[in-house]
Parts: sequence; C-alpha cells; structure tokens
Amino acid sequence: MTIKQIFIQNLKEFRKKEGLSQMKLAEYCNTSPSYIGDIEIGRRFPSMELIEKIAEILRIEPYHFFKNRTVNNSMNENIFPVLPNSMKNQIRIQIKTQIDQSTNEILNEILSKY
Repeated sequence: MTIKQIFIQNLKEFRKKEGLSQMKLAEYCNTSPSYIGDIEIGRRFPSMELIEKIAEILRIEPYHFFKNRTVNNSMNENIFPVLPNSMKNQIRIQIKTQIDQSTNEILNEILSKY
C-alpha cells in the first residue's frame, strides 16, 4: 500500500469515526466538499497546512494519517497464537518500533519536499 493510499484510508476512517461528512469536514476546513472528495478518491493531495488543519479538527496528530494501521490492527488479533504472551509482547514492541521509525523516515522525506 502506498503512502497516499494509507493517508486516504486513514482520513476516511478518522473522519467517519468523528461522525463527519465530507461536507461538514470541508466546512470546518473552509474548503469545498468536492476538494475533500477529490482527496478521498486520490485525485488530489492536500497541503501540509490542510493536513494539519484536518488533524486538528479530527483531534489527532498529523502523523497518524501516514501510519499503516492495518498492520497494527492485525497485531491485536492474536496473530501468534502458539507463542507465550511475554514473547508476543516483545514481538509487538519490536514491530511497532520498526513501524514508527519507518513512519518518521517517510514523514521527514515528505516534509523535506515542502
């Protein structure tokens, strides 16, 4: 999954979790509903300023848009059923650390372009 796809998936998920329509989110962001719709179908990509504004409205940190949450969710579904809990926790911590490091590297790369 690309970063753009991850961003889109997370944007939709966080927006729906807050109970906001595209129209309402657009209103809060002072932009058009069609622009939010274009972002969510991958036709356009928001500026860093708009990402920060959307994150504030959705009450999350901006980096959450770029985290592949499907990996984290699968970790919570007991994907290592035969291992002892202590070992499962160590694996989860190591994987989360790797994901966080990768996310930070990706964000730094994106931010360096702006």
